[in-house]
Amino acid sequence: MKEAKKIFKMAREEDRTFVLEHEAKDIMRAYDIPIPAYATANTADKAVEKSKTIGFPVVLKILSKDILHKSDAGGVKINLKDENAVRMAFDEIMKNAKKYGKDKGIEVDLSRGVFISDFADMGTEIIIGVTKDPQFGHALMTGLGGIFVEVLKDVSFRLIPFTEDDAWEMLKELKAYKILEGIRGEGPRDVDALIKIMLAVSKMVEENPEIIELDCNPTFVYEKGKGAVVVDARILIDNPDKTPSH
Repeated sequence: MKEAKKIFKMAREEDRTFVLEHEAKDIMRAYDIPIPAYATANTADKAVEKSKTIGFPVVLKILSKDILHKSDAGGVKINLKDENAVRMAFDEIMKNAKKYGKDKGIEVDLSRGVFISDFADMGTEIIIGVTKDPQFGHALMTGLGGIFVEVLKDVSFRLIPFTEDDAWEMLKELKAYKILEGIRGEGPRDVDALIKIMLAVSKMVEENPEIIELDCNPTFVYEKGKGAVVVDARILIDNPDKTPSH
């Protein structure tokens, strides 16, 4: 898609190895991947205005080409329920980002301000990830998301591209598939919606081979018929002249 190519080109021109969060969400939207409503703001007043448009509660995250791991920089504030909370969060995020830059010995670019997102309703957490192997190319991974992916290591892989049947097989290989089917009074999850996201991610990577790593974690999957949504997305790209540092 032209939108993705344009964003990746811009990132390279800025010597980045990753796309910013609003750029990642722009790319997701271009591939019809469901995401929460979002906006950006570079002042506290604008953050309040955009948050009111999106609707409370919201999430604020630092938006800087110098900060990849936002939580490490104190750059994430969640479940902000009113204007005052947003204003305070904006100021604190900016303060934390400046301190992070000072600690790292770099001058952090804060001109873009913050990324604002709707605070999505909780669903079953799933991770959808992509890695690029020098020999075999891109592979997609899926499994339970959040902390479970590290603890349980219940994941499955397929080389990209793959089919809808392959996606079903991937999910059925998971021990956690029983959760998606519905257990202990919980109804089945919307697996069809999850598979659509997996196939869209596969298409995105196939059309944009410069992607070397991608994480959609968490992806919330709701009850059958109620869809799924990618809450957080991180995309790393190949840039021979630059290596990730922050």
